[in-house]
Amino acid sequence: MNKTRSEVVEKAASDKPRVRDRIFETASELFYRHGIRAVGVDAIASEAGTNKMSFYRSFPSKDDLVAEYLCGQQREYWQWWDEIVAPHAGNPRRQIEALIESTVDLARIKAKAAAGCNTARGCALGNAAVEIPQDNERLCDIVHNYKSEIRSRLRQLAAEAGAREPDTLGDALMLLLEGGFYTRLTFPDNSGPITSITKAAACLLDSCTCTAIAPDAPAKKR
Repeated sequence: MNKTRSEVVEKAASDKPRVRDRIFETASELFYRHGIRAVGVDAIASEAGTNKMSFYRSFPSKDDLVAEYLCGQQREYWQWWDEIVAPHAGNPRRQIEALIESTVDLARIKAKAAAGCNTARGCALGNAAVEIPQDNERLCDIVHNYKSEIRSRLRQLAAEAGAREPDTLGDALMLLLEGGFYTRLTFPDNSGPITSITKAAACLLDSCTCTAIAPDAPAKKR
C-alpha cells in the first residue's frame, strides 16, 4: 500500500532528532573540542540548526546544559568501567590490570578515529574543572563527586588486591590513569608516557602487594 504524503511527512519528522537532542549532542561535541567557556549559546544554537528561543525552551540556562553534559560523560565512563571489570569478578588485581590495559587500547583506537572522540583531549570533566568558577558549587560538585568516586573505587580494588597501603596504591593508580590521558595532548599518536602505563602499574602492584621476603637466617653453628 502506498503511503500518503502526510504519512511520509510524519515519518520523516519522527526520524529527525528532537531539537533538544540536537542541541545537547552539538553542545557536547563543541564543549569537548573547544571548552565550555569558549562555546556560547549562539554558537550551539547555530551549529544545531536552531535558535536561542528553542535553546531556552530546551534548557533553562547554559549551566543546565553543561550539568547535563558532565553527567552524560560520567555515565559513559562508568558504563565503560563496569564492562571492563565485570569479566574479572573476584580477581581485583586482574580488574586493575584490565582497566589500565583498556585505557591504552582505548587510546589507540581513538587515535585512529574522528578527532572529536571523548578521550582525544583528556578527561571531559577534568577539562571542565579548569574552567568552572569556584563559586559555581553545582558544577564543581559534579566534577568533585566524579573524581572522588574514581579514587574510592581504585582504593577499594587496591584493598581487595591485598595492598599493604591500599589508599596509597589507589591514589598512585589514579595518577597513572589521569596522567595517561593528558600526555596524549603533547605526544602525538600515543607515543608518550602512556606507552609505559601498563608496566608502571605492574610495578606498583608488585611492590605494594607482594609480601616482603625476609633475609636468610644465619646458619646455626654445630
